Amino acid sequence: MGNMADKENGSGRNEPDLAAQQKQHAVSRWRLILGEAAQKQLEGMNGPGGLHLTEEEAIMDAALAAIYDDTTDGAPSAGGSGGRAAGGGRGSVNLSRWLGDVRSLFSEDVVSIIQNDAIERRGWKQLLFEPELLASVKPDIQMVGTLMALKGKIPEKTKETARMLVKAVVDDLMSRMKEDMQRAVTGALNKRQHTPLPSLSGLDWKRTIQRNLKHYDTERKILIPERFYYFDRARRSKEWTVILDIDQSGSMAESVIWASVTGAVFASMPALDTRVVVFDTEVVDLTEQCADDPVDMLFGIQLGGGTDINKSVAYCENFIEDPKKTLFIMVTDLYEGGNQSALVRRMREMRESGVRTLCLLALSDSGRPFYDERLARQLARDGTPCFACTPAMLPELVAGALQGQDMSALAKKLTPEKG
Repeated sequence: MGNMADKENGSGRNEPDLAAQQKQHAVSRWRLILGEAAQKQLEGMNGPGGLHLTEEEAIMDAALAAIYDDTTDGAPSAGGSGGRAAGGGRGSVNLSRWLGDVRSLFSEDVVSIIQNDAIERRGWKQLLFEPELLASVKPDIQMVGTLMALKGKIPEKTKETARMLVKAVVDDLMSRMKEDMQRAVTGALNKRQHTPLPSLSGLDWKRTIQRNLKHYDTERKILIPERFYYFDRARRSKEWTVILDIDQSGSMAESVIWASVTGAVFASMPALDTRVVVFDTEVVDLTEQCADDPVDMLFGIQLGGGTDINKSVAYCENFIEDPKKTLFIMVTDLYEGGNQSALVRRMREMRESGVRTLCLLALSDSGRPFYDERLARQLARDGTPCFACTPAMLPELVAGALQGQDMSALAKKLTPEKG
């Protein structure tokens, strides 16, 4: 009877056994999170049987201990038979084996975090210096930022592998952004052109009503249009100038990558005359590289250094031919090392001349940025909205700017409320 009851409770396991297994799993997870230092305390929680990791959990523990435990010196080796350094004090880590373990045992988003922590916490730049190791790294935007920061130190034998990794990330970001951006820009520009060809779906109601108000019949209280206006579906070449002015200081790494990809998307659109400029204390025009190859453009960026925003804005002013057909997007945290009062005056004059201006304090999917709040408020008072922006928001913002919408109102609408 007892055996029959066990089978009815599921595969021969009674409820107390299942509960014990669930508890063992939960305690094991905490052991992986807290590391070997928590072993004794967790053994007491787990009951008389103690705490024993499965073979897979032991490998996971070894991979995590190499980065996060203080019991290992974290010294890596590119090959050989170095130990895993899982709490046992064995200091040499076989990077090839470690990368394989991490990629096979953890989800993709966790892999990215662990890889970047390996570089930041342990200084494992060997991940980027050996072609066979770099080829095993999961490409992501943080890794591209690290490669950009270290590009001057990457050996010749690894540069092609590094380029392939950067290209994989750029291609992914381009595919995520290009279609939405092209649709937004094309739609915005189409609605600014008019054609005599009749089409109900293309009828510009606002313009038609405004131009025919003098034909309003007061007795019947109806508007009798004398002429209808329609949106034109054709796009003119180089109708607008879009200038991207990008802060390449080290804290802006993720924003620089997204902004560069955005520039490449703009450059692919015939209706836009795109200029891409990056700056620290010096100004570099990367427009040609942006149009030809965004990967080359990224490798032309030098993360780090000081910041002279005013100097870069002065340079960008040279490309403004028709202010009312120019969109100026500045990507910076506004920590100005140059002439701040001149920057404020220059941005105000640009705005007053008719240029549509935006300041993106960050262009990324990550958290809220650090920025100069006082300068941001000053620019906002002068008509240049300043806010963090996710790549998903950007197409709607650009479309709104091209259509002449109130950018401050649009920015408030799209920016999440502070929690």
